[in-house]
Amino acid sequence: MTIKRQNSDPIDRFDRKIIEALRRDGRMSVTALAEHVGLSKTPCQQRLRRLIEEGYILGFRAVIDPAKLGIDHIAFTEVKLSDTREAALDAFKHAVLKIAEVEECHMIASRFDYLLKVRTSDIHKYRQVLGEQISSLPNVANTSTFIAMETIRDAPL
Repeated sequence: MTIKRQNSDPIDRFDRKIIEALRRDGRMSVTALAEHVGLSKTPCQQRLRRLIEEGYILGFRAVIDPAKLGIDHIAFTEVKLSDTREAALDAFKHAVLKIAEVEECHMIASRFDYLLKVRTSDIHKYRQVLGEQISSLPNVANTSTFIAMETIRDAPL
């Protein structure tokens, strides 16, 4: 994904090159990063530090192979809430964060309120998580599930 420049954007093309390079390889050394973006090491390191401090770069993480860990079953769960007032939304958001199998949670502008990406070992474990945890979240009225049969592309890019 290419980052597009905004007119009032406080970061320049070098900052954008740094971000793009690190999106592709977060383990890149500062020396390699500086060479890649066309800066010397010290200015590159200063820019990187500033991008982190200002919140453009939120962190670095390892990308795992879910199949090797036995958690390669993915289900997408639509969640419709019975109440969408702010207190109900907050209660749902705080509770869903406690379910380890929920890898992603997005509020959606649709006929349902949230879309969850749930990663488990198999359909039986998913059924357990859905029945015992997701369905018990505050204000859940109903759910609908879509099972991923194959992953073509997964984040990070």
